[in-house]
Amino acid sequence: MVFLSIPNGTTLSIDVNPNTTTISAFEQLVHRRTNVPQPLLRYSIRAQNPSRVFHDSLLLSDLGVCRFSTVIIHVPLLGGDEGALPPRFPEEPVIWITVARLEEADGHTAMVWNTIEMCVETLQRGGVVIDRECWINAARVCERGRYVVTCKAIIKNFIGIGVDEEDRKRTWLADAEMSKKRGFIETARAIYEHSLTVFLNKKSIWLKAALLEKSHGSRASLDAFLRKAVTNVPQAEILWLMGAKEKLLAGEVTAGRAILQEACGVIPNSAEIWLAAFKLEYENKEMERARMLLAKARERVESERVWMKSAIVERELGNVEEERRLIDEGLKQFPTFFKLWLMLVQLEERFNNLEQAKKACESGLKHCPNCIPLWISYANLEERVNELNKAREILITARKKNPYVADLWLAAVRVELRHDNRGEAENLLSKALQECPKSGILLAADIEMATRSQRKTKSMDAMKKCFRDPHVTAAVAKLFWQEKKKAILAKCLAREPKRGEKRQAISKAVENAHQPTEVILNKVFIALSKEEKAT
Repeated sequence: MVFLSIPNGTTLSIDVNPNTTTISAFEQLVHRRTNVPQPLLRYSIRAQNPSRVFHDSLLLSDLGVCRFSTVIIHVPLLGGDEGALPPRFPEEPVIWITVARLEEADGHTAMVWNTIEMCVETLQRGGVVIDRECWINAARVCERGRYVVTCKAIIKNFIGIGVDEEDRKRTWLADAEMSKKRGFIETARAIYEHSLTVFLNKKSIWLKAALLEKSHGSRASLDAFLRKAVTNVPQAEILWLMGAKEKLLAGEVTAGRAILQEACGVIPNSAEIWLAAFKLEYENKEMERARMLLAKARERVESERVWMKSAIVERELGNVEEERRLIDEGLKQFPTFFKLWLMLVQLEERFNNLEQAKKACESGLKHCPNCIPLWISYANLEERVNELNKAREILITARKKNPYVADLWLAAVRVELRHDNRGEAENLLSKALQECPKSGILLAADIEMATRSQRKTKSMDAMKKCFRDPHVTAAVAKLFWQEKKKAILAKCLAREPKRGEKRQAISKAVENAHQPTEVILNKVFIALSKEEKAT
């Protein structure tokens, strides 16, 4: 028999044998007699200081307890020895959270989970109304104090309380997003982890969790997470692509290639996977590998982009007949894919077959009457073959079929400028701005055509109308670029630009394939200098 001295002054007796009773068994007996949760128990033997015994397999006798010893029970979080022992488990959340944090601080992870689970059971059994939002905020507070395990335990046990089954996914994703925005990354991660235990096959949750890991985790943790993701949702091509891209960014080309090869086997009908595998080989100048991948892709997926990329590879390798064959075959299968028509036009232009190029434009416009680049290409061809009047007619027809298109107006203006009809060009630009008053590309042209004395005023007006438009910004920047060429070039290189009217035309030329950004930008600057001298 062992005696218990509890905080309200009462002494209880427990019939146990100290030589055969373990600490764990003793704690359970104390809990049943006193209703104090096991995690809250602090006790001392004889006159020793309060301590928590964590070696649950030890016997009472190992701690010096013998028959008729008195064990003093302490409940410091409930008021110490002076407070009265509560008749049931505490229903104040801060008590449970404090206990869990104490356990985590002592390195007892399992006890953290047990404490929070017991907390939920106690609150629900006591009929306490659980405020889900308060508990989520409590988890965030724990994260701020670096009690990550406690944070995760709270989320796991409280996140689903009061949420209808059909609303769980939407609500939990909103909770995670809010936590992420407020900087509570571990809380967001815990919400995603719990969500994935319920919605294991939901691609959207895996993706959001992966993006969180990408922005706030390590490369190794992201790689492990993506591997787990594609195991559970193998048809989610975006997760495969994300995994491959991360490997490539890390310079691990072989690992990236292996991921894409595996993905091609798992999702053989995914054009995006095949094209990503092709891009890897193409950018690493493995042209034969790229050709083989595209040949397999043409057999297994129906994608106009696969045919286009196939023709691009043959064009770069100089295989004109194969390039033509692929374009023709692609157009038979995808007659409304305007890029293949443009490639056919460009192929004929390369060999100065202007009449054939015109016929290709006419055929393409029958299938793609709203394709603006085709209309402009057709007008440019007619300008070369039949001079100005025919080009004007085509652009007028294009504007009638496609009203409010700034690019068509700009093409007409440029045709007139090439033939030194500045007055007609200004007249057309005025009409264009009446039809498309907030078109950045037209406002940029208006700045460039203005006299030196007018440019500042026109620049300010354009910036007011289209403050963030890239065309206007570029036009204004060009007014200063002559003075600070080196500084501008350095900034452009740092941003690795992929867009821009002049850049696109230069970078897409066959002779510039695989050229680094600096070479392309220097060629753009040369083209801009020539334009400036011409004006």
